[in-house]
Amino acid sequence: MTTCVVVRKGDEVAIAADALVTFGDTRLSRAYERNQKVIPVGESFVALAGTTAHFPVMRALLTGMGDECRLMTRDDVFRTFLKVHEKLKNEYFINTKEDEDDPYESSQIVCLIANPGGIFGVYSYREVFSFDRFWGIGSGRNYALGAMHAVYDRPELGAGDIARIGVDAGIEFDKSSAGPIDVHTVKILAAPHETPQQPGGAATNKDDAA
Repeated sequence: MTTCVVVRKGDEVAIAADALVTFGDTRLSRAYERNQKVIPVGESFVALAGTTAHFPVMRALLTGMGDECRLMTRDDVFRTFLKVHEKLKNEYFINTKEDEDDPYESSQIVCLIANPGGIFGVYSYREVFSFDRFWGIGSGRNYALGAMHAVYDRPELGAGDIARIGVDAGIEFDKSSAGPIDVHTVKILAAPHETPQQPGGAATNKDDAA
């Protein structure tokens, strides 16, 4: 599994993830393979949790959608993931069944999104959440949420700092998470009465050891 988080604070959003892949009891760390759980997609960053099969599929699918891939608002994310679901079925042969009483076909995808429009979470049935502060996914999620809650209001910490603290807590306590930590920060769009920043113009990428 994994620890992935998104954070929004002030004029900044951040997304972060650990770098461990597991095969049952076997661990494949960054020392052996360039595991990358955060995918750049245009002005957005998308972090995935779940089976490793999702990563090449979603990287190819989202980056190949071009202008059809719109992730800047909650409604945009929902409409985009409806198209993603169709492509997952028709082009990538996803198994859409989870339980006998499923209300909808499952996309089998859990992910977080950060971009100049905010921070979002997407779950299996295309449920889309727009978060005001922070959230996490993966097996280390609960540790990350507790750590981020504890430090969120500290004025000296920005969104990237809080995201790193969250993933670091997951790495400390979750057996299926390990460093290094990938952190990406983006300036959010200005409010309508302000002069907008250039979308994605202030994005920074960091690769920090846990």
